[in-house]
Amino acid sequence: MNRLDKSVKITPQMTVLDVVSHYRKTEAVFKRYDAAAGECICCNALFDSLGDMADKYRLDLARLITDLEQAVRED
Repeated sequence: MNRLDKSVKITPQMTVLDVVSHYRKTEAVFKRYDAAAGECICCNALFDSLGDMADKYRLDLARLITDLEQAVRED
C-alpha cells in the first residue's frame, strides 16, 4: 500500500483474512482484541466477515473498524 494513501476503507463484509492479507499491520489490532474475544481471532475467525466476527465475540464493530483503519494509516 502507498504510504500516502489515506483512503483506507475496511468494511464489515471483509473477512479477517481479507483485512490481514491486504494490511499486515492490522494483525496487531486483532491481537489486542483477542482478550475481549476470549480466544485468538486470527486462529478461530479467519474466514468470518468482520461483522459476523464482531457479533460472535460481542465486539464493537465500529470501534474495531476504526482501530483497523487507524493502524493502516499509521504506517
